[in-house]
Amino acid sequence: MRKFGLLGKNIDYSFSKRFFRDYFHKNNIRADYTNFDVEKIPALSQLMLANPGLEGFNVTTPFKEAIIEHLDELDETAKRIKAVNTVKIKNGKFIGYNTDAYGFIRSIFPLIENHHEQALVLGTGGAAKAVTSALKSMSIATTFVSRKPKNAGEIAYADLNENIIQKHYLIVNCSPVGTVPNETKCPDIPYTFLGKKHFLYDLVYNPPLTKFLALGKQKGAKTANGLKMLELQALRAWEIWNEEE
Repeated sequence: MRKFGLLGKNIDYSFSKRFFRDYFHKNNIRADYTNFDVEKIPALSQLMLANPGLEGFNVTTPFKEAIIEHLDELDETAKRIKAVNTVKIKNGKFIGYNTDAYGFIRSIFPLIENHHEQALVLGTGGAAKAVTSALKSMSIATTFVSRKPKNAGEIAYADLNENIIQKHYLIVNCSPVGTVPNETKCPDIPYTFLGKKHFLYDLVYNPPLTKFLALGKQKGAKTANGLKMLELQALRAWEIWNEEE
């Protein structure tokens, strides 16, 4: 039986395990998918010893950036984004890929309108980097919003005002705020300034309607959650694990 998995921290809620096990069952694929729920990234050689035959694994919060120093190679997309969510094991080497950007582009492209020219990206982690790379490829200007801005091109949540919100009609939440069991929380943005031209996209998918999206809907904004993106990035990971190079 082929073996795959997910490396992350506090991932009992994870979409990936359920998705892949269902996918394997529906398609009569003799494979299994396991959660590797850890406090810190283990030595990958030890991960292999504990899971003989492991062919690859996905990577989620909070390891998408930290995993890079443990890998032997990166594909060009992962190099550019500086974040990895898929690892392929081939001939004893660990090769990093990023399928988040692919999943995000494919999921959001049909929903984008001409006035979505500038975006606020909430969060600065690995998922936010993938989203920003994807948006730039669509010629959408991006600004990171962070609790503690450190770099050029980042602003604080406290800096958000009516002028900024009215200039950025696309707002993408790449933070975990609002995920079950903390579904009563939401990113700290001034929702009062949202309107019908806004589009709120939440990478969080559990609950399907987060407080972030619900508050946007109240103001007439278009909304979408991250479930379609997750499905698309997972299927792309499966393609990578099966590619003959």
